[in-house]
Parts: sequence; structure tokens; C-alpha cells
Amino acid sequence: MTVEDKIVKTIDLQATVDRVWRAVTDHNEFGEWFRVALEKPFAVGEQTAGNITYPGYEHMRLEAMVKTMDTNTLFAFTWSPIPDESGNAPLGGMETLVEFKFEAIESGTRLTIIESGFAALPSDVDRTEALHRNAEGWEIQTQNIAAHVES
Repeated sequence: MTVEDKIVKTIDLQATVDRVWRAVTDHNEFGEWFRVALEKPFAVGEQTAGNITYPGYEHMRLEAMVKTMDTNTLFAFTWSPIPDESGNAPLGGMETLVEFKFEAIESGTRLTIIESGFAALPSDVDRTEALHRNAEGWEIQTQNIAAHVES
């Protein structure tokens, strides 16, 4: 069975590229719409982590390793798409790449979010379930960022 390798979500936002870039790459703003309390700013080659702030999930932690920050163009990090038995998603083994691509359009910004690497996850992991769960998550997060930058 072939596993799909990536999720692609695109949303047109009524906000400038600068505004959307800040909402995605400033760790405090990211935390507001993504619902995670990140402990330190995003920086290329560095890890940041924090507890989820969504009600009922506060016990869970997210870790991310920043790979790219090309101002107003591309922001990328790796993370684990699969929580462990405690609900945390630690780095160090099973990781996918999350990319945010920014494009100026007449009405504001086209934001494309791509999460890839599902096919490379270990075979004992339900890769299809991980992809499906994260696709649903990105659907919610695109609405969250829209509400955040368009308010």
C-alpha cells in the first residue's frame, strides 16, 4: 500500500504578507492562533517547545526545530506528527517537515502550508492515520490564522 506523503493547505488571507509573516514567525503570535505557549522565539537551527493551550490538551507539549526563515517567503520547521503515550510530540526520530509559503496577491496573501514526510515514518506507525489527523488539524489552523490576521 502506498502512503500519501504530504498535506497541502492553501488559504487566501486579507492581510499583507508582512502581517501574515509576523503571525507565523513571531513565537508569541504563532502561539495565539496555533494555541501553544512556545518558550522561546523561532530561530534557524534552534529548537523551541511549549505546552498546547487548547482546552483539554494543556498536558501536551509540542517541539519544533526551525529549518528555514526566508523573510516573507518561506518558514519551515520539523516536528513529530505523532504524539507519544503521554501525549507529547518530541523531536528525535519521527519527524515531518512543515513549510509555510507566502505569496502576495491582490487581496492580500496566499498562504500555503505543506507538511511532508509521512511516507518516511517508521513502518510500525499508522502513517495514514497520522496524515489524516494532521490534515484535519491544518484545516482548523488555516481558519485560526485567518481569524487572527483578519481581525
